[in-house]
Amino acid sequence: MPPTGPLPSRRRALRVAALGLAAAALRDDPARAQGPEGATILAPGPEDGAGARWAARAAGALSRGMQRPGAMRLAVLGGPDGVTAANRFATLDGSQGPSLLALPGWTCHARLVGSTRARFEPRGWLPLLLSWQGAVLAGRGPLPGAAGAPLRVAMPSAEAPEAAALAALDLLGLPGRPFAGLPEAAFAAGEADALILAGPEAAARAQTLGATPWCAFPGPAEAEAAEAPPFPTGSPLAQAVVAAVAAMQVRAALVAPALTAADTVAAWRRAGSRWQEEERALPGEGQPLAGAAAASAFALLLPPPDAVLDYRSWLDRRLGWRAG
Repeated sequence: MPPTGPLPSRRRALRVAALGLAAAALRDDPARAQGPEGATILAPGPEDGAGARWAARAAGALSRGMQRPGAMRLAVLGGPDGVTAANRFATLDGSQGPSLLALPGWTCHARLVGSTRARFEPRGWLPLLLSWQGAVLAGRGPLPGAAGAPLRVAMPSAEAPEAAALAALDLLGLPGRPFAGLPEAAFAAGEADALILAGPEAAARAQTLGATPWCAFPGPAEAEAAEAPPFPTGSPLAQAVVAAVAAMQVRAALVAPALTAADTVAAWRRAGSRWQEEERALPGEGQPLAGAAAASAFALLLPPPDAVLDYRSWLDRRLGWRAG
């Protein structure tokens, strides 16, 4: 029978020493102390698409950051709009192990406009990593007055994020006229007068295209500031416009489920510093954000309910479009 009384002093000393060594080892390797064994990252297809490539880089960097090669696995699902992958992610209950989602910004835009395919709620998801790019509203020459001729605005479709350029003009009190087309190609051909440009150094891109930056859209504090006046965001419709533009600004975000354990989230975020270092070396992939900066940028994709209703109403009233 094992003894039930106090341990002899020598054995007690050895026990305390062992515990001290174990605690020291965990302090030296925080990922070992708190890190998850691994996770599956759901990513939009196709396998050679931009979303899947972004997710693969994130998986590799997190594995290296946790010092556990192969800890992160990739599962490619659905098409490039990311809706199928987001719908699946929303139904997971954790029984198959930890899961993360690589979420393009335009996936949230499908929910903003009321797409019946978008059956997910991203508000509770926890952003870990995010690739961000700036955006400006730009046009020919200086910002015109309200009495001028209607500005031509090209957009692929009414439900595309690029339609926000017309809504932005409406909010600025400038007349606009929409037509179907690709904004940059139409502007370069002299067929459009205003557009939204999103990407690295968006203001410089506008000038290269022969456009003048009129307004810069908001971003997290860590984002690069554009040399243009800020877009006014005081109304619900303006908040929805910011969300639509953010769909173009967020190249992709890596998110965790709402109820993920705090120590697991902390371990993934620590490993995310490795991802940031590696992404900074890749030109044209956007500014890598993590932690509070990623959360701030992700929040721009999720306007309040009254803003969502105002944008859907604007789509119906201005462009004659409604979901479903």
